[in-house]
Amino acid sequence: MSRPIWFVELLKKSFSSRYMLAKFTKFPPFGKLVDQLLFNGDDLIYLPMDTTIQINEPISRSKEIVLPSDIVEYFINQADYHWIMDFCICRSANHCQDFPEDLGCIFLGEAVNQINPQLGRMVTTSEAIEHAQRCRDVGLVHMIGRNKLDTVWLGAGPPDKLMTICNCCPCCCLWKFLPDINNIIGDKVSKMPGVEINVTDLCVGCGFCLDSICFVDSIHLVDGKALIDQTCRGCGRCVVVCPNNAIVIILTNPNFGFEVIDRISISLD
Repeated sequence: MSRPIWFVELLKKSFSSRYMLAKFTKFPPFGKLVDQLLFNGDDLIYLPMDTTIQINEPISRSKEIVLPSDIVEYFINQADYHWIMDFCICRSANHCQDFPEDLGCIFLGEAVNQINPQLGRMVTTSEAIEHAQRCRDVGLVHMIGRNKLDTVWLGAGPPDKLMTICNCCPCCCLWKFLPDINNIIGDKVSKMPGVEINVTDLCVGCGFCLDSICFVDSIHLVDGKALIDQTCRGCGRCVVVCPNNAIVIILTNPNFGFEVIDRISISLD
């Protein structure tokens, strides 16, 4: 059953409480309950922007190499139903000053028919692709996959009939609570397979990448040089902001795109 507007407005007002909720999930009984209610069966992958990636091959991109934006367009083209939200609930609730609030999520699948029509609109395949491109153009990063939490707050399900294409920014991403949430839930949000994020010798320890850029707090200064730990989700924002081009994303697996598509397809119909 689709959620009424008053429910969505109440959710926005209580948005800041997500950090406290995340911390409580580290108590096993409560964590298991939250996992079952809001995250059961989830599999979400962050896709770095195409422009941040270096292909680990001596040749230029060929037709066999699939870029992150190609993965997004693949699922949009496969879907029969396409829905664009009129707003991003994260940026709207947090009054984001850096990115447009009206660039909301794209939802795909039969379950979109249950979303309250006051929250967004049904669109064509080409309109959904254009919306995704606009999001990338302003610097937003896609997170795609199955997210039960969206079926809960939207009142649209079942979970395997709704695919999320979220357009995330560093200050308001819903998953900014990942550093506080328990590992069982946090591990359901991962970086793209075949991705390596490296800090090169060009790093001078300026700290630009530490300034509210990484939403999972994966970057630290150690001995005057940036260090990226294993909690990194590979979004690529640190690559974009580095003034010395000292951080690089390398694709070590040329088949990563097909692996992402196969993996997400398993959890969604």
